[in-house]
Amino acid sequence: MKDFKKYYTVAATPEEVYLALTNPLSITLWTGGKAEMGNAPGSRFSLFDDSINGTNLEYEHGKRLVQQWDFGDQEPASIVTFKLHEHKHGTSLEVKQTNIPDEAGDDISSGWDDTYMASLMDFFD
Repeated sequence: MKDFKKYYTVAATPEEVYLALTNPLSITLWTGGKAEMGNAPGSRFSLFDDSINGTNLEYEHGKRLVQQWDFGDQEPASIVTFKLHEHKHGTSLEVKQTNIPDEAGDDISSGWDDTYMASLMDFFD
């Protein structure tokens, strides 16, 4: 299993970034695809037209979001944690993903940079 951790600077406030990560209408705007997002721990989510699916585990409004991403029946589950911090240029967004299947490591890493975060940052530019 592999892990991924990286910091991104997003040109928006932590509150705005948090809403973009948790509001299904905002998610649809920045991903360009169908999105579903529950608003309570244990709720399911789906992003990028069902390319990413999982369960929301923890919410800390404006500061933190923890999700379990589905990779079939993989154990242990892959956990994604978003931490948002004020930054002089907007928000420092820490993204950490644990338990990435070895064969998916390179695709996941480039997906964070080239698709997920590129789309989110373009949304605020």
